[in-house]
Amino acid sequence: MNSKLKVLYKQLEDDRNSLMAELSKASSDRLFQKPSKEKWSVSEILTHLVVSEQLTVRYLKKKSLGVDQLKNSGIGERIRYAVLKISQRLPLKYKAPESVVSNTPAAMSLPDLDTNWRGTRHDLEQFLDSITDNNVNKLIYKHPVAGRFDIVHCLMFMREHYLHHLPQIKRLL
Repeated sequence: MNSKLKVLYKQLEDDRNSLMAELSKASSDRLFQKPSKEKWSVSEILTHLVVSEQLTVRYLKKKSLGVDQLKNSGIGERIRYAVLKISQRLPLKYKAPESVVSNTPAAMSLPDLDTNWRGTRHDLEQFLDSITDNNVNKLIYKHPVAGRFDIVHCLMFMREHYLHHLPQIKRLL
């Protein structure tokens, strides 16, 4: 695996493992408890994170089939990513993209979430192992709002997305 991708992937896994260890101390009732009718429970937030990662990995695999035809990222993508990162750091609420909402099942139990998230991350790791250094800058990922990015931006966004939801999770716990 490319060294930069390896570092980013390890960061994602360290975050996931740390959160799952913390969540293992919480009761099932606590994980499914909604703060209000229109707000998500911890389990719903985690289900959202897992599904969004599953859809991302599926999309990456599909786009990789024609990776040679894809353009390389440049300054425009770096600027758009910086704006996207800032948007994730602001304490604002965003509506989940329809593609994520329509593919999200009911909130899963912690064991099911753990199994699904581990499997998704394993698929991601295998995919990252297949990326050659000359394809790291290819515009292989498409964010639903911000547009196309390379795999490095994709992994950084996955972490930003997690960090965006982490304060919600901590408040609910």
